[in-house]
Amino acid sequence: MAMTSARPFIKSRLLPGLLLFLAGAVIYLLFGSGVDWSQQATFGLNPTGRTEALVIPDLTLPVKASVVVLSLVAVFLGAWQMARGIRSSGLAVGLVAFAFVAAFLLWATKDNSFSLVGMLSSSLVRATPIALAALCGVISERAAVVNIGIEGILLISAQTAVIVGTKSGNLYVALIAAILVGGLVGAFHALMAVKFKVDQIVSGVAINIFAVGATSFVSSRFLEKDINGLNNSGTFPTISVPLLSKIPVLGPVLFENNIIVFLMMILVVVLHVVLFYTPWGLRTRAVGEHPKAADTLGVNVFLTRYVNVILGGMIAGLGGAYFTIGAVGRFDEVMTAGKGFIGLAAMIFGKWTPFGAFAASLLFGFADSLQVKLQILGIPIPSEFLLMAPYIVTMVVLAGVVGSAMAPAADGVPYEKN
Repeated sequence: MAMTSARPFIKSRLLPGLLLFLAGAVIYLLFGSGVDWSQQATFGLNPTGRTEALVIPDLTLPVKASVVVLSLVAVFLGAWQMARGIRSSGLAVGLVAFAFVAAFLLWATKDNSFSLVGMLSSSLVRATPIALAALCGVISERAAVVNIGIEGILLISAQTAVIVGTKSGNLYVALIAAILVGGLVGAFHALMAVKFKVDQIVSGVAINIFAVGATSFVSSRFLEKDINGLNNSGTFPTISVPLLSKIPVLGPVLFENNIIVFLMMILVVVLHVVLFYTPWGLRTRAVGEHPKAADTLGVNVFLTRYVNVILGGMIAGLGGAYFTIGAVGRFDEVMTAGKGFIGLAAMIFGKWTPFGAFAASLLFGFADSLQVKLQILGIPIPSEFLLMAPYIVTMVVLAGVVGSAMAPAADGVPYEKN
């Protein structure tokens, strides 16, 4: 009997506490044991380029002392877990993950300087297409239609944007064209999934295969050497929000970006409000959870799914436009580099909510930005491993949350109207 009563304690407190203890020890051994007490790390809190933000002093920290504090945070959490139990295990894991990343950055920046604001700004920018792909997945799957074809929509929209932008000379026309093309591809997927009841995974994969083949052909035939003048659209300029852009640190990160980044942040808020505070959002969630009950109450299940998948395609079209007219001003073959699939991972990690998907996208954007910054610092880690960072984070996240995150109950199931 005593053995039975001890098992919950071992499982819920002792083992998690020991893991947190171990995390604290690993943080110190990896990033603090070989560091001298006199070594310091400087984090730049001011952007390097032209900005309206107020200038503040950079942050200089003693590396070893800071790493010791961070490792003690993990040890304290482990002790608290064993003694009292931590109600929010996610918060504990988040704090330990933050401590690990912070200690790593301190170790990597010892006796050097590192632009913290630059990395945060880069993280948001690199998270933009991932977040838009994730939002596409959220609005589609909330209506119970799985859209694996997001990667294909990103590619087709990116190529459309650069061609239209180059020929028209108007980036806003190119942006609208990319959104419309994304909606068109989304409409095709909706037609296959809703009317013809094709397996949604197969339909999405078909879109991806077609997109890679078609865009690669057009790129190699017409865009690669830009003989016809179709691959030089330019990019949107940076927009500074008055007053808000002057805020130190946050100003350059959040309020000095191009229009696509601002639209992404607006969409996160709008989708959250629409999904959880409007009749349409209630119908969408009802269709995703129990379409037969929704149909009984007068909700048009088919129309709801059509509209949501098309809107999702338009959001992904905006994400595709980011790659060309929002970032580099030209199209290269398979330039999306799996961001559509990472967006799906962010959607799952964010538990099919707009804010959750956005937060998860920031995590992936941070990993992507970090590997670039670490190469600049000359960290003794092979560049191939650094390039793998965002994809490793994707696998770790999915391995950790895919079992606990619950998709809409009817997700991926065609609806048969009686």
